[in-house]
Order: sequence, then C-alpha cells, then structure tokens
Amino acid sequence: MPTPPAREALPPGTHLDCYRIIKLIGSGGFSLIYLAEDEDSHDEVAIKEYFPKRFGRRNGDGQVSVNNPEKHRSFERGRRLFYQEANILARLDHPNIVRVRNCFLANNTAYLVMDYEPGKNLGRYIKKRNGNLSTNFLMTVFPPLLEALDAIHATNNLHLDIKPSNIHLRPGGNPLLLDFGAVYHLDDVGEKKAQVITPGFSPIEQYYTSAKVGPCTDVYAIGASMRACIEGKPPPSAVERHARDELVPAAQLFARRYPLHLLEAVDWAMRVDAAERPRTAREFRLALLGELPVPKLGAKGGKNRNEKAILRG
Repeated sequence: MPTPPAREALPPGTHLDCYRIIKLIGSGGFSLIYLAEDEDSHDEVAIKEYFPKRFGRRNGDGQVSVNNPEKHRSFERGRRLFYQEANILARLDHPNIVRVRNCFLANNTAYLVMDYEPGKNLGRYIKKRNGNLSTNFLMTVFPPLLEALDAIHATNNLHLDIKPSNIHLRPGGNPLLLDFGAVYHLDDVGEKKAQVITPGFSPIEQYYTSAKVGPCTDVYAIGASMRACIEGKPPPSAVERHARDELVPAAQLFARRYPLHLLEAVDWAMRVDAAERPRTAREFRLALLGELPVPKLGAKGGKNRNEKAILRG
C-alpha cells in the first residue's frame, strides 16, 4: 500500500515547466522531493515541491489546496517562505551548499529546482552505523560545512535548522547542507519570530522569541550533529540541559577513541550559554583543526552554568 507522501505525490511522467518527474525520492513536513529530468539539457535534477503535510491536499488535476479553509493563510505564508528559501539559495555560491537552478509557480504551489546529488543522508547513516563514526569521517564532513556556514553568515543569514537529516553526503563523504526553509535574516537587534525546533539540535535561544540568535546558534547545531555521529543518538534537548545539565562532556566520555582537541571543540560548541560558545563558525573550525585553544568555561564572562543561559534582547 502506498505511503501517505507517495499517495500525494505527482505521478512519474508528470511535466512541470521543462521538467519531467521520474519518481518521488523524499518528503518532509512541508515538502515533497522528486527526481526529475531537465528535458532541455537532459540533466537529472531534484525538484522540491511546497506541500505542507498537515494541511495540504492534492486535487485530481494535480493542484495543491488546503484540507481546512482555516489553514489558507498558513498555506500562503508557507509558500512565501518557500520562495524566500529559493531567493537566498540563489545568492549563495559554495560547493557545500545545495545549488538552485530554477524556481517557479505551478499547481497553486511553488517548486525549487536543484542539482541532483547522488549520495546518502547523514541522519540515516548515523542510525545504520549506530554512531561510532571515525575521526577521519568527522574531519571530512564538518570543517567544509563550517566553511559553508561562514558563507551563509557573511550574508547576515542564519540556517537555524541544522541537523543530521539536513546534511547530505556525496560519494566520498563530501557534505552538502540542505533545507534552508527556516533561514532567518538577522536584523539590527537580532531578534526572531518562532522557528523550527528539533530537540537535541536546537540550542536554548531558539525556544524563546525574546532571545537573540546568532552564528553561535548554528554552531551549537553543528556540535550536536557531531556528537550524534559519535554517540549514535541525538543529545538531550537544550531545555533539559538548561534545567539540569547532565550531559557528560565528550572529552570525558570518548577520549580513548577521538583526539582530545576535537572532543573539546565539540563540547565548546554545545555549551548551553550562547555567550560561552564559539562566536563564529570559523572559530569552531579552527578548534576542530587544533589551531585554536578552547577557552575554559566562564572565560568569556558568560552567565554561571546554573543561571538562565539565554541571551536576552
């Protein structure tokens, strides 16, 4: 019996603009992803379709509508944000950031056309291997991702949804950062609206609209993703850690298996208090490479570990 995403997906052979759908290859809370062929160049591409799972509905003619009239405004807002993702990605040119070829409207929804990249999803790979990923693997994947983050942050944007399931591994482990649907453009005061939260990977400041976010917010998520690669499971949520931090530092647990400077860098990135983390992706990358010493807890003048570890505006 077809799964719900497959039932809602456009069938193989469907034509969209100059593309022909080959098959459904992925789905998320707000999108369906297809493998398709560009009929002009004959290249294989990935097409991401805006399709909110909770209130989207596929009509018989292929059009997308809402299953609840009260969700119409939410649908329209989501479609605008989907287009925002396309516009931001179109301005980013980095080998470790997914490349956008085209975006267009059809079927009462929006489509984002990207390069198709063979490979595997990091989240699924962690589950398959039960963690225990090697130092070589970690150093192949994460320093390039931190360089990509530097490029994103240089445009005054934050990703705000980094987690293993949003990291694609090309053959050989060369990483690609995916899913910019939660991207946030920093304003002068750095405050934000409600954002996507993934327990274990979202730091404490993402849970509160009054808290400030910054590059160190994405840094936490990269550190948590590295810890998941080592341990095979998501770390405790930042809310749990903020109430009572019982997470044993990686430098204590895994020193027999990984270089100490790497583990200390991961612990630094995952400090609950944003003021205690690396200020930039570059700082974290240098610490991973052993080229920057990790400051002791409290060295940056952050709040006490037991105090409220949220930067307020």
